[in-house]
Amino acid sequence: MKKITGICLFILFGIPGFAQVQQNIASELVILNIQSGEERIILRENRHFEAPNWSRDGTFLLINAGGLLEKISLTGEKSGLIHEGIVSSANNDHGISFDGKTLVFSKNDKGLGSRIYTLPMEGGQPQLITPAYPSYWHGISPDGKFLSYCANRGEEWDIYAIPTVGGEEIRLTNSPGLDDGPEYSYDGQWIYFNSHRTGRMHVYRMKTDGSDQEQLTFDELDNWFPHPSPDNQHIVYISYLEDQKGTHPFGKDVKLRMMNLRDKKTEDLTKIFFGGQGTINVHSWSPDGKWIAYVRYYKRT
Repeated sequence: MKKITGICLFILFGIPGFAQVQQNIASELVILNIQSGEERIILRENRHFEAPNWSRDGTFLLINAGGLLEKISLTGEKSGLIHEGIVSSANNDHGISFDGKTLVFSKNDKGLGSRIYTLPMEGGQPQLITPAYPSYWHGISPDGKFLSYCANRGEEWDIYAIPTVGGEEIRLTNSPGLDDGPEYSYDGQWIYFNSHRTGRMHVYRMKTDGSDQEQLTFDELDNWFPHPSPDNQHIVYISYLEDQKGTHPFGKDVKLRMMNLRDKKTEDLTKIFFGGQGTINVHSWSPDGKWIAYVRYYKRT
């Protein structure tokens, strides 16, 4: 997969953040209480949407549909597109800064591939942060000073950081195989990510300068996109039941799991469902740390 054709297939079928509209699919936007197990279906429609974020003030959810970002209230009302006419061709890697003032998103620029932009939530013009491509955003530091992302440089997928205002990118990992999904903890001490460095996708963490890299999962599942909780005590991630060979495709048997970071014990949060790409690519915790948002899919009948 190091040749041009291999890289194109790698990106198209699940690496990283690629949003491809699926036909004949119904989507459900769900919020799940991590303590009680209560689920609420916020929105179910006969169309394909993906990758929910929870707003930092807890008032709405942000989803990607066809490269556009939509606001959905917690009771399912649609509040329209965010920055209509400005944000387009967005992939599944988008989110909001800790202070709620900045939208960060990866955009598939025509002829180039994915690059990362920032945009004030109140409006304005997007600022290109990563001229180099492909670059797929996943995290912003709590102080708002750095972005973390997955990027292909020299035919190797690694994790990088860059100042939020732009500048020189900093390479944080240097291992064979895909490193993806880097997200800052709320205390700013760790970056959680997933890596295929062992030949199977597992969850890891490292200090924000790339030091002290530590593997956290060791099971036979394919584990992706760890999202740290607001209290820094847990991570929620998605697990494929079968080896996906370093990709995260759509339309597979998956489940959501949660790890207690104090004792590293894990538990299932959901039963097995039809999902994968688009289910929980980006940060989706409620501000109070009680709920997570995700998308599950059904084939239309």
